[in-house]
Amino acid sequence: MLAAGPPGGAAVTRGAGQQLARSELAKRMYHPGVSITERILSAIARLLRSAQGTVPGGWWAVIALTALAVLAAAVILRWIGPVARPRARAGAPLLPDRPLSARDHRQEGERLAAAGDFAGAIVESLRAVALELEERGVLPPRLGRTADELAVEASTPLPGQAAGLRDAARLFDEVRYGGRTGTLAGYWRLRDLDAAVSRTRTAS
Repeated sequence: MLAAGPPGGAAVTRGAGQQLARSELAKRMYHPGVSITERILSAIARLLRSAQGTVPGGWWAVIALTALAVLAAAVILRWIGPVARPRARAGAPLLPDRPLSARDHRQEGERLAAAGDFAGAIVESLRAVALELEERGVLPPRLGRTADELAVEASTPLPGQAAGLRDAARLFDEVRYGGRTGTLAGYWRLRDLDAAVSRTRTAS
C-alpha cells in the first residue's frame, strides 16, 4: 500500500506526491529476485545521471567515467562467475544420460588428452572410474550420481583410494563447472587413479 499523505488532511502537491511514490516503489518488496548484474547496471546508471551536472570536463569526463564503471563491473562479474558456477553445478550428475563403457570413456579420455583437451580428458577419466566400479559391482549403477557422491560411496569399499577419489571429484567439478583450465598433470592424476581402482580388489 502507498504511503499515506501528510497528517491533518493537508493537500499533497504534485512534486511531493511523486516523491512519495518513488520512495514507496523503491522498497525491496516491489523488486524480488533482482540479479546482481541488474543491481550493478542500475547503480552505474544512477551514478552517471548524477554525474552529468557535477563532473568537471562535461561529457568527455562522463564518457571516461562510464568506461571505468563498465570495466569495474566486468571485473566484478568475471570474479563472481567462477566462484558461483561450482556451487550451482557441483550437484550435476557425473555420467551422461547414455553412458558408454568404462573402456570407451577411458579411450575417449586418451584421445582428448592427445589432442590437448586436458579438461575433457579429466572428465572422461573420472567417468571411466565410475563405470569401472559399477561394471565390477563395487557400486550399484546410478545415473544421477555426482562426482562428490562417487567419492563418498567408493571410499567405503576402497578406503585406500579415498583421498584420490576426493581429489578427483574436486578436480572434475573445477574443470567441468568452475572454468578451471585442465592440465596434463591433472589428467595423469586421474589416469593413475583409474589404474589404481582397476587393480584394487574389494574384500568379498
